[in-house]
Amino acid sequence: MNLEFSIPSWAACGPGLATADQWRAWSADPAVPAGEPQPALAQVPPMVRRRLNTLGRTALQVAFDLHTPAPEVPVVFASRYGDASRSLALLAELVRREPLSPTAFGLSVHNAIGAMYSLIRGDHANYVSVAAGPGTAAAGLVEAVGLLADGAPEVLVVFCDAPLPDGYATFEDGPATMYAWAWRVTAPVPGQVHYTLAATPAHDAPAPDHPQLPYGLDLMRFVAADAPRLQRVAGGTTWTWQRHHA
Repeated sequence: MNLEFSIPSWAACGPGLATADQWRAWSADPAVPAGEPQPALAQVPPMVRRRLNTLGRTALQVAFDLHTPAPEVPVVFASRYGDASRSLALLAELVRREPLSPTAFGLSVHNAIGAMYSLIRGDHANYVSVAAGPGTAAAGLVEAVGLLADGAPEVLVVFCDAPLPDGYATFEDGPATMYAWAWRVTAPVPGQVHYTLAATPAHDAPAPDHPQLPYGLDLMRFVAADAPRLQRVAGGTTWTWQRHHA
């Protein structure tokens, strides 16, 4: 598999990282940021904003930070774990034989953040929620390129993740932090920078360039730094990303 696409614009949010300049500076000497993001999410009414936890606010902040896509533009929300903290809290309530909150349940499902974005915007476009294990960030781009091939003019891709809560933390298989990014993805434009993504079976897994970074965060470093190449292994697949000059 070899995919081609462009990223005309992007936005990202993480602990102490909000602006493009901050992300570019971080990409020159990357490390896993500690703490939680502090998204203001001023674009969302306070009554709605209070229903979202930090992960949801972070994901919607980057979506709104980009130019709002037209109603016909599809949106891909990708997250390896989604809002695991809400799910764990609901399981704990079941153990205590307490009644479950319908609102909490509705916000715990994997497509909840995307659904909130759609409701806030009154949007009836095609929305897709993706979870594909350690390769989720790449799978989100594969979905986006498929939508472009089906005729979409562009696709908004939003990736977000957070550390697993205490009850699940033993299942972490690498560094973790809370962050989100959003990319406008289009077909390659002649004469402009574009990217390729190739996927091959990971027979001899190469060492990652930045093993201390979660895969999705390493992808943001790759884009923010205008790096020429990134190769990571996830889910038994070697993903090779390349930036091509105009």
